[in-house]
Amino acid sequence: MPLSVDIVTLGVPQVGAARTFYTSAFSATATENDHTASLDLHGTGRLALRRIDALAADSGTAPETSGFRGYVLSSIVNRPAEVRTLLDAATAKGATVVKPPKKQLFGEFSAAYRAPDGAVWKLAAASKKDTGPVPDPPKPTETAIYLGVANPTASRAFYEALGMSVNHDYGDKFLDFVIADGVCRLGLLPRKALAKDAGVDEHGDGFSALVLTHIAASRDDVDALLAAAGSAGGRVTAAAARTDRGDYAGHCTDPDGYHWMITTPG
Repeated sequence: MPLSVDIVTLGVPQVGAARTFYTSAFSATATENDHTASLDLHGTGRLALRRIDALAADSGTAPETSGFRGYVLSSIVNRPAEVRTLLDAATAKGATVVKPPKKQLFGEFSAAYRAPDGAVWKLAAASKKDTGPVPDPPKPTETAIYLGVANPTASRAFYEALGMSVNHDYGDKFLDFVIADGVCRLGLLPRKALAKDAGVDEHGDGFSALVLTHIAASRDDVDALLAAAGSAGGRVTAAAARTDRGDYAGHCTDPDGYHWMITTPG
């Protein structure tokens, strides 16, 4: 079973405040369980919000973090007007614009903001022009998570070893992977280039406040993916075991230190 980004979990200072921000920013519904809020991003992926100290403890690391966390989340919509609408909704709830909305060098219309919890989001339009009425609320056609890495080609080998297939490949400049319906796309860029694209400084230290979760079909798949991660240059940080919630889960990091949880329902 190939790896996929089934849930993106962000470490936040306060779950309630983050839930209020994201439900408003994306007009999304949320549920809460085990001190974690979960949002459905209109069928393009799932976002979870957990206190940063608890998320760090889950991942076996310290919660301290500063500066750029090394990743950018992206919401892709159809029209430039939808980018503006989503940006207005986010800033109304406390987000800070780090890259104003505009047409970029190669024709893409995009903007970027930093959420109150510190996560950086890019909003991008698939079309260069506004055609037809803007939906209310705007709904993403795709949600993506872009990781800033030391060497995209080397990181590609790791993710291919875990069953992912490359979709767009521009060598060490950018690549992403094929996705299935209902999950987030994973992309890889050099860290400096990713920060520049989002309009933020590249420097940062500590915990990324991010855990990517893959929901496997069976315990055997959990064990196989963790073994593959360890053999392909990652590190198994917690062997698979039964959790307090009854699931079977283990943790690993990729070669650049990004945290993954591989789990299957109990």
